[in-house]
Amino acid sequence: MTSLILAALALLPIAVVGLLLVILRWPAARAMPFSYVTAALLALFVWKIPVIQVAAATVNGLVIAASLLFIVFGAVLLLNTLQESGGLQVIRNGFVGITPDRRIQVIIIAWLFGTFIEGSAGFGTPAAVCVPLLAGLGFPAMAAVVAGMIIQSTPVSFGAVGTPILVGVNKGLAGDPDVMAFAERAGFTEWSDFLGAVGVRVAVLHAAAGLFIPLIVVCVMTRFFGKNRSITDGLAVWKFALFAAAAMIVPYLAVAWFLGPEFPSLFGGPIGLVIVVLAAKRGFLMPARKEAWDFPERESWPAEWSGRFRFRDETSAPTRIAPLRAWIPYLLVAGLLILTRLKQLPFAEWLQSVSLEFPHLFGTDISAKIQPLYLPGAIFIVAALVAIPLHRMPRAAVSRAWSRSGKTIVAASVALVFTVPMVQVFINSGGGLAGFEKMPIVLASAIADLTGSAWPFFSPLIGGLGAFVAGSNTISNMMFSLFQFGVGNHIGVDPLWIVALQAVGGAAGNIICVHNVVAASAVVGLLGREGHIIRKTLPPFVFYAVFAGALGYAVVWHDTKGILNAGAIVAGVMLTGLVGIILFRRRSKLSND
Repeated sequence: MTSLILAALALLPIAVVGLLLVILRWPAARAMPFSYVTAALLALFVWKIPVIQVAAATVNGLVIAASLLFIVFGAVLLLNTLQESGGLQVIRNGFVGITPDRRIQVIIIAWLFGTFIEGSAGFGTPAAVCVPLLAGLGFPAMAAVVAGMIIQSTPVSFGAVGTPILVGVNKGLAGDPDVMAFAERAGFTEWSDFLGAVGVRVAVLHAAAGLFIPLIVVCVMTRFFGKNRSITDGLAVWKFALFAAAAMIVPYLAVAWFLGPEFPSLFGGPIGLVIVVLAAKRGFLMPARKEAWDFPERESWPAEWSGRFRFRDETSAPTRIAPLRAWIPYLLVAGLLILTRLKQLPFAEWLQSVSLEFPHLFGTDISAKIQPLYLPGAIFIVAALVAIPLHRMPRAAVSRAWSRSGKTIVAASVALVFTVPMVQVFINSGGGLAGFEKMPIVLASAIADLTGSAWPFFSPLIGGLGAFVAGSNTISNMMFSLFQFGVGNHIGVDPLWIVALQAVGGAAGNIICVHNVVAASAVVGLLGREGHIIRKTLPPFVFYAVFAGALGYAVVWHDTKGILNAGAIVAGVMLTGLVGIILFRRRSKLSND
């Protein structure tokens, strides 16, 4: 069997997802079972791995799905609790006090607060926090999910206190003789310095591509959810959007350079948040209040925009809750995420000691583990429980919040119990009697053979593919870092830049990751609309991956092919096009006015 045919077969489970979920817009609960069956049949009859290995991978997927459902339950419970207590009403009023402009609100909450949550916890937690908060502020559920997915790009490589680098890249490269020899020749006496060098390169690439993420978020929002359905309304705040991006990215870069890969997102998010909120309160680069942009009237929203969550202006007793008390549950979430993720503190070790482990499932090398107290879901539940006496909630309101949350999890479980096992079968498909590499490596190898020296353009797409199917930048880096390093060496460029492109693409892949979309949709009761969401987040992913790849090509080949090489030209054309769109739309708006 030729490598191209084998690669085409390996692509089938992903193609099924693309066809059914994105093109035909089936709900994930219907599409993902077909994808799982496709992956399992290929693993059994083409890769010829044992049935018990497929079974072990499936069970491991179910354990991971249970972890995700626990996180979703906690996030939904906190949302419903604050809805019943009146806390969301107070939080909403507070944001309106800063600005009623939805474009500015989404930048503050999704981009800046989301970056901080990503730096603290990672693993899709920003969507579990920011998406319900946006929905509670009156955003259409689908707009909230789309925004929550798009920002899961720039901060992700340094999410969960640097886990994608310190665990993903580390485990992918550590111990390999070629990597160790390169590190020694390059003068890295400490392995941590080697990882730090990768981290700096990742931060530089993210800084360049991420500068446009807040603008992309608002343009996507105004294009798909605005009264005029036009990006012009989003481009109107381009100055503020770029300012907000820089407010996060400058400290993010500085921290990556001076402190290493643990803290760029963790520090960049809150520093940028303080700067931008203060600037917004003073009207810096802000649209005039009379020009504040909002969604159309709720009564005119298409049915697909709304989930089961409904924001109510009248709650049990919102006027009795002071703004600080309303925010305490979310502040508690943020504080506990930091305290339980910093390795310098003992809390992580204590919580991780409570673990349900299933080693060597069915005698295979696949093991499953769940640490319920360490999962963000436990923190969400604690915050929801604290809100009960803090907001003086009546028993009936508490009962309603728990009941609605339980029903949401039941609805979300169908999609996730097929999505995650499919991923696990896909990435655990190596070692079969056919002698083939695991499916992701087969795909990547085929693309590398076709592209040759143009590989830097495609490196982020491979990282994104890994995150798309695995739902994790960390796992994508573990799968592909050594492969990417080897390709970099083979084509004669600095392999650290190629590994960095892998990490950047893996981060961007979270924008379109199926099970992250399912989880975020479940939080606001939007299950069944996953394909609609991915259709809206796919263009931002493509922009991010292509722009990062062009920059990577420009950097690694500038000595050999000059400064004006293909990568520099592509990046320049993309930037010129963006500037041209801004100027053209601005001129059109002025002429219409």
